[in-house]
Amino acid sequence: MGKFSKAGGREMPELNTSSLPDLVFAFLFFIMMVTSMREVTLKVQFKAPQATELQKLEKKSLVTFIYVGKPTPDLQKQFGSETRIQLNDKYAEVSEIQNYIAQEKSSMKEEDQPFMTVSIKADKDTKMGVITDVKQALREAYALKISYSAAKRIE
Repeated sequence: MGKFSKAGGREMPELNTSSLPDLVFAFLFFIMMVTSMREVTLKVQFKAPQATELQKLEKKSLVTFIYVGKPTPDLQKQFGSETRIQLNDKYAEVSEIQNYIAQEKSSMKEEDQPFMTVSIKADKDTKMGVITDVKQALREAYALKISYSAAKRIE
């Protein structure tokens, strides 16, 4: 039988870093895939009204936004200073809201469609008549879950 000896001790092998660039690239690719950028460029001025009782929306992937306000200063020369409705990246009329909601619902999974929430982001100086027209169009499109975006009131 052989005798075990500790003579000649082993050295620690060098760390092989040849696959490190591949790992860094894979990590970077993963981060790019899971990160989402702002999808809509605001074309209306939006200063949220203040409120005291606020709730955060749970599933933001089920939320569709409708922006209401005056056009931004650089677009006021072209579109005027009257209150406008923005759906995605373009101005729209109240009559176009039904088609927009139908399109947004069709892009969702069928089981998520009943949980779709429409969030109205209206400027605090928007007249209530415009909001009422938007709400009526949403009713006709059977989008009955509506939320209003607001900022927390500082007391």
